[in-house]
Amino acid sequence: MAKPTKPQSSRQPNGASSIYFGKDGRWHGRVTVGVKDDGTPDRRHVGRKTRAEVTKAVRELEKQRDSTGVRKAGQTWTVETWLTHWVENIAAPNVGENTIDGYRVAVYHHLIPGLGAHRLEKLEPEHLECLYRKMQANGSSAGTAHQAHRTVKTALNEAVRRRHLTINPASVAKAPKVEEEEVEPYTLEEVQHLLAEATKVRNTARWVIALALGLRQGEVLGLKWEDVDFEVGVILVRRGRLRPRYQHGCGDKCGRKPGYCPQKMNVRRETKDTKTRAGKRPIGMPEELLKLLKRHKDEQERERVLARDLWVEKGYVFTSPTGEPLNPNTDFHRWKDLLKAAKVRDGRLHDARHTAATVLLILGVPEAVVDRIMGWEPGKSARMRRRYQHLTGQVLQQTAAKVGGLLWGKPNASGRMTGTEPTPTQRSEPNDGPVHVAHLSGRLVAFRHHEHAQAVASQWGAGHPDKPVRVEEWDRPRWEHEGPDGIRAIRDRIPDRRLVHHAHAVFLPGGERLNIGRPEQRSVLAWEFEADLYTDLPVRWHTTRRPGQEVEAQVRGTDQDAVGAAFDEACTQAVDRARNPERYGDIDRY
Repeated sequence: MAKPTKPQSSRQPNGASSIYFGKDGRWHGRVTVGVKDDGTPDRRHVGRKTRAEVTKAVRELEKQRDSTGVRKAGQTWTVETWLTHWVENIAAPNVGENTIDGYRVAVYHHLIPGLGAHRLEKLEPEHLECLYRKMQANGSSAGTAHQAHRTVKTALNEAVRRRHLTINPASVAKAPKVEEEEVEPYTLEEVQHLLAEATKVRNTARWVIALALGLRQGEVLGLKWEDVDFEVGVILVRRGRLRPRYQHGCGDKCGRKPGYCPQKMNVRRETKDTKTRAGKRPIGMPEELLKLLKRHKDEQERERVLARDLWVEKGYVFTSPTGEPLNPNTDFHRWKDLLKAAKVRDGRLHDARHTAATVLLILGVPEAVVDRIMGWEPGKSARMRRRYQHLTGQVLQQTAAKVGGLLWGKPNASGRMTGTEPTPTQRSEPNDGPVHVAHLSGRLVAFRHHEHAQAVASQWGAGHPDKPVRVEEWDRPRWEHEGPDGIRAIRDRIPDRRLVHHAHAVFLPGGERLNIGRPEQRSVLAWEFEADLYTDLPVRWHTTRRPGQEVEAQVRGTDQDAVGAAFDEACTQAVDRARNPERYGDIDRY
């Protein structure tokens, strides 16, 4: 006879969900979703009128528990309370000063006013996308809206990590599209104008370092004399200048903003170490820059004597007249003054860095050396080179010559294809032999052959009878040390004599033409200038906005009729851009 089995208990196992009918006449469900901070089971409750409804709610809670997880029980966060807590208590102690400034602007000026009243778990992607549209409709640029998107995405990622949210709605929302503006680096002629004007102002070497070495603003202003090795000819970049942050020293009695308080106090450190290991780097200096820094040190010593007891010795290379480190905002305005004095087109201070990177490209400096000079991390260097090194006319012409030599050249004795007339960069320059220098009213143009230098001098003299012109024979060491461009500027043949046609117009913010009475178009022989200043294309044009000011339309090309037609199109866009800056992303630029 079989032994009877013990009946199973009707009790549910520990942790299982339960559904029961309560004394209040409603159906209730309990679901274990995890463990509380004190180690006890975290059992969540749902209540409904019918058993079917509570069963469905229990199943949904179990599904959420098993997939994304259930948000942590406790404080009910709103978007405002969470963003405030995140930016002040989580982000501020763990990010740099400049980063937290950007976070605070996005949080307090855009995100909280636009989304702060939402409960955190009820925030939807559509709420964020609506905010971005409103920001741009109210005048903010796409870049500002994108900064708000990046900030809220970072903040909500932290909320997900701490189980205050199950998913991040900012990861689903579509961010505003930001089109990266194409930067036009300063040409060699513009750089020479800036350097010439820089000799007339205080802290001359500051601008030479920016244009020649490509250091960031903070890196230049953070330099100390201990970072300059005059014997080896090297600058060591290891820190950056921070923007001051002021508080009232008068107890907020002056009625002004903290930065204008007569007793203001800077509550931020002056400098910080470079952000990455790649940013801490040595950079070799040209001999001319070394001499300039030595003169600058002597001038600073004279300022120290004049300041007497007012001088504060902190060891900075570039200082105020009393020894304090330069304020980045003041430095920015000195750059704008320099551009105006040199009569050079307006641009950002950071464009000087783009210019220096492009010069390295023209000189053919190896990529590994470029990365070290510019301070780019190995994993990001390729992207940074694409962003900072611009293909100028000189680079394009050299590349075209190489392609032409390969496809249409003639085979030499070894059977290899060679171009019919290689450019200087295609030939290997001999280390000896004279250099024939044509002096064209102060400008030096060097040739390998005397007849070419004499031909250019004759052409120049015929067109400029009132200006001095002559040809001299120099040796290679002299040209390498005294010439404007070194050995790569020595030409193998006479420059191109094609005409390049230009058209230029300036419009005020309302669309009114500014440069009335001046010639709109002009034509110039390309050989009279450096090749990278002009295009060999039939036509090219663009419009640019000066920060908060006029809009320029610039057209250039070898086809005069095409330039004239493109000039009308460029002016139409410039007028529209002057009247509708938000349409072109010009708002919030400086």
